[in-house]
Amino acid sequence: MSSQQEKAVEFKKLHLSGAPLILFNAWDAGSVAAVSTQGAKAIALGSHGVANAHGYEDGESIPLELVLANATRCVNATGLPVSLDFETGYGSNPAMVKASVIRALQTGIIGINIEDQISGGDGLYEISEQVERLQAVRSAAHEFGVELFINARTDLFKNAQPANHNEDLLDSVLERAVAFARAGADGLFVPGINDEKLITRLSAESPLPVNTIWLPGMLDPTVMAKAGVSRVSYGPGPYLQMIEWLKSEAKTALN
Repeated sequence: MSSQQEKAVEFKKLHLSGAPLILFNAWDAGSVAAVSTQGAKAIALGSHGVANAHGYEDGESIPLELVLANATRCVNATGLPVSLDFETGYGSNPAMVKASVIRALQTGIIGINIEDQISGGDGLYEISEQVERLQAVRSAAHEFGVELFINARTDLFKNAQPANHNEDLLDSVLERAVAFARAGADGLFVPGINDEKLITRLSAESPLPVNTIWLPGMLDPTVMAKAGVSRVSYGPGPYLQMIEWLKSEAKTALN
């Protein structure tokens, strides 16, 4: 079995522009085991599915202890690299984020998503604040001794109305991409972007490999690949589709 460090190195190599890593998000050990048998190259745990499966809303409502216990079980359920959606880092300041990330690394994960949305508040962290938080994540990885893949997420597109998804907004994303890269990030996650022209420019100009998300109604992943992205995640989609199937089957059986 590969070591945690070996999996981290392998995971980073999977991010190729134009030939993206496809991550069909899982949420618990059972779903991880199922996805692992279907040709997955890596596993991503989505925060929405993990939280909902434990009876919590998304947004760091689920206690850190449960997140870590679930991550440990998920890592043990597969031999593939496992990346964890860690939302804002479970910490109100960089020192707390660092401590939480070290605990996350102890579960065996080799990748982590850190977003710039203010946990429990409105809006996004200022660039300087988010840089400090990302530096804390990188410091935790250095201290732990694993080349953790830090996927820096910005919610600029996610929080903007589609009518405002334009070149100016993309400029703001690229400004953050440059700062996040300097802070030690390995990837840039931009949920909500769904315009081929904008994705093409983002992929060409970002100093970091670009991660997009696919949800029903969005550009096909093959189009995103053509636009140069290096990673396509399915986010909460698999969990939500499973829940709808479960409700439909239950309704048929019980009524």
